[in-house]
Amino acid sequence: MNQEDYASEDAYTVDPGSGEDAEATRRDAGEAESSRASRSWWDRNADEYQSDHGAFLGDDRFVWGPEGLDEAQAALLGPAASLRDKDVLEIGAGAAQCARWLAAQGARPVALDLSHRQLQHALRIGEDVPLVEADAGRLPFRAGSFDLACSSYGAVPFVADPVNVMREVHRVLRPGGRWVFSVTHPIRWAFPDEPGPEGLSVAASYFDRTPYVEQDERGRALYVEHHRTIGDRVRDVVAGGFRLLDLVEPEWPEWNSQEWGGWSPLRGNLIPGTAIFVCERD
Repeated sequence: MNQEDYASEDAYTVDPGSGEDAEATRRDAGEAESSRASRSWWDRNADEYQSDHGAFLGDDRFVWGPEGLDEAQAALLGPAASLRDKDVLEIGAGAAQCARWLAAQGARPVALDLSHRQLQHALRIGEDVPLVEADAGRLPFRAGSFDLACSSYGAVPFVADPVNVMREVHRVLRPGGRWVFSVTHPIRWAFPDEPGPEGLSVAASYFDRTPYVEQDERGRALYVEHHRTIGDRVRDVVAGGFRLLDLVEPEWPEWNSQEWGGWSPLRGNLIPGTAIFVCERD
């Protein structure tokens, strides 16, 4: 997975790593404010995130979400053998676990993340993958630089203009390139972000697109997450120049007994927690 925490937008919790009292609210948040909040939040919280979830993520494992769907079995980017000699961009790479798995298959990955501290964790694990610190909305690569692009819970839910990200990914991919990204399943916005029975009752409108914001006493955003419905996500993909090949909603497997924020076996067996969009550049 990547830099972006699985604490979803409907959590309404105080950021424990901010060092400040935070107020959870729903309000508009633009592109610059969202980007600034994401960078600072992850620089503050990367250590705790990697400590808490590093064992599940592994050092060189490609997992699409808390359910534990593994790219080695899912092959959403293509069969593992087909990845050899492919140039692959991972967006929101965090400690570059997914990119490291891709390198083991013979691919040439580049791991990009907004957070300097997350990329330091990537260096701690190993220096075998090129790392780039940059915003997903302004990818620092020439057009047609990559064969594939992927993002496991990275960038897309945290930007105010997801179509711009789609267009940037489209620009850096070669014709026929595949773009696969996972996000919190949009239906989760209607439910409290709780792993137990209290997380099974609708508490908000699925159609309310107002961003979730944690802010300090001056109204400065400390954390921002943006909601899009399933239909919105499909339209964003198409507006970015892609064809949608598949929409994967992983079921909760019997072997996975962990709770991760609002993700749990109880909820996972009843409502989807992750949506994975498999797209192709014409």
